[in-house]
Amino acid sequence: MTKTTRGDVAGVVLAGGLSSRLGQEKALLRVHGREHPDLLCRTHNLLTALLPQCWVACRPGRPRPGYDCLYDQVEGLGPFSGVHAALRGAAQQGYAAVLALSCDLPFMDDATLRRLLAARDVASSDRLLTTFCQTETGFIEALTAIYEVAALPLFDKALARGERKLSRIIPLERQERIAYSQGEALPFFNINYPADLELVRRLLAAL
Repeated sequence: MTKTTRGDVAGVVLAGGLSSRLGQEKALLRVHGREHPDLLCRTHNLLTALLPQCWVACRPGRPRPGYDCLYDQVEGLGPFSGVHAALRGAAQQGYAAVLALSCDLPFMDDATLRRLLAARDVASSDRLLTTFCQTETGFIEALTAIYEVAALPLFDKALARGERKLSRIIPLERQERIAYSQGEALPFFNINYPADLELVRRLLAAL
């Protein structure tokens, strides 16, 4: 695999959650088998294969050894804090955008991420978010998305008013959305509950 030639996008793995609904640390799951990387390493590998820089978003005081970590400025705000910290880091290091990817997507693949980067390449210059949108529901994949550093003021304002939902921060007219159907949704399947983990294991066993 070759890296993107522009190099103005950094990556961030969102791995600062408590995994309280699952009851175990999802980032350390080895759903593909003991001989394969855990979900954190797998996600990090996907991003580093495409981008020149990749951080791991962590809770304060909870580093991920072996990774270049960024820490939430405010705890308890979920993925918002990780994206916000990554945008600040990107601004300081001269990147134009951040590709944010949750660590709990066991079926995420290189082709999906390349499709996301390609859509950003051809989007209008005033877009602040490039993401996927499910045709049947209108749901956007805010945890598989590219956020422009130019959106940082909107994140600062959202933080000030206590907004934590990523899908509400960027106005619709500043979004580039890639349509996909429910039949194409497997890469976005995430693990939140024990039942999700069991389904992932069954799906992998069937492959």
